[in-house]
Amino acid sequence: MPVYVWKGVNAYGEKRKGKLEAPNEGAAQAQLKRMRVTPSQLKEAPKDIFADIPFFQPKVTGKDVVIFTRQLSTMIDAGLPLVQSLQILGEQQENPTFKKVLRAVRSDVETGSTFADALKKHPDIFDSLYCNMMEAGEIGGILDTICSRLAGFMEKSQALVKKVKGAMTYPVICICISFVVLAVMLIFVVPVFEAMFADFGSALPAPTQMVVNMSEFAQNNFLYMIGAVFLLVVGIKKIYKTEKGRERIDELLLRLPVVGILLRRVAVAKFSRTLGTMLQSGVPILESLNVVARTAGNKVIEKAVFRVTDSISEGRSISEPLAETGVFPGMVVQMINVGEATGALDTMLAKIADFYDEEVDQAVENLTAAIEPLMMVFLGGMIGGLVVAMYLPIFSMAAAIG
Repeated sequence: MPVYVWKGVNAYGEKRKGKLEAPNEGAAQAQLKRMRVTPSQLKEAPKDIFADIPFFQPKVTGKDVVIFTRQLSTMIDAGLPLVQSLQILGEQQENPTFKKVLRAVRSDVETGSTFADALKKHPDIFDSLYCNMMEAGEIGGILDTICSRLAGFMEKSQALVKKVKGAMTYPVICICISFVVLAVMLIFVVPVFEAMFADFGSALPAPTQMVVNMSEFAQNNFLYMIGAVFLLVVGIKKIYKTEKGRERIDELLLRLPVVGILLRRVAVAKFSRTLGTMLQSGVPILESLNVVARTAGNKVIEKAVFRVTDSISEGRSISEPLAETGVFPGMVVQMINVGEATGALDTMLAKIADFYDEEVDQAVENLTAAIEPLMMVFLGGMIGGLVVAMYLPIFSMAAAIG
């Protein structure tokens, strides 16, 4: 839809200017009339040459979706029709990519499509969990409640991911800095000492000779080393995209000493929170488990949940196949078993999710506490070792002179 730039005077005689969207100039003038603005200038805004190129458009973030969902819940709860709510939210949306999506969703709903079906046309923004919950809300006539519940779920999920990313950022930065420092020393600093050692005319100590050899190798093969690292990263990404490769890597990550415990707790918290929210919203259990499996984020967890789904379809309970997978802790299985027996599975899953959110916090603290001294020892040992190795010949020469 074209965008028009206008200047004019409002009902109070004040000069105003702005932009508005309208199918044609006549419709734009009608909008200004409704706004009680007398236009002095009205023209179509020049088109952005990058507007139709997805690469140059801003991405829709999880925060954008959460805010939209929370506002939609408020509007529907206040009695506004769905189409009008979508129009208002679309017009006030600052992200142009998300604005186009909301406009398309509103158009589909206006032409008779259900809200859930309109959302399913944009899987990059609205995942299967989001669409299934909205579908349950439409069928049950509780769309405002579902939106509120979904917004709360997304906020907690994003907070969980943020904690894990925050815990992993520090070690990654430290490792990157250490390799940069090591490369600078080997390529620029060690050669200065090497030229000085050549004048000594005597054999270098073993640690010094080893550092000199490393320096020569780094100087001669620096570009090859960068290429090897690049190929390694690309290769791992390619392998991770395959079914078997992703399963092996995810399994390896879960077996890591400290990181594995953290990832397992995050997976259990996400599983419990997602399944509990969907059951509470009225989504059937088999459909909920299929969605939970697809949004697990870990291939091992995904396969385990699909096995649970197959077992339930054969008439078994949830807790039995969960215990057989070996992925979920015994406490989780027992609590789910109690939830099934008492008919309060969704409430029990919410309690499990809350408990494991706290466990994730504790695991993040433990990981940070363990990593900090290890990184200090690693960095100090690497830099200190290089310095000592470089000064050993000088110490030996000083001792000989003494």
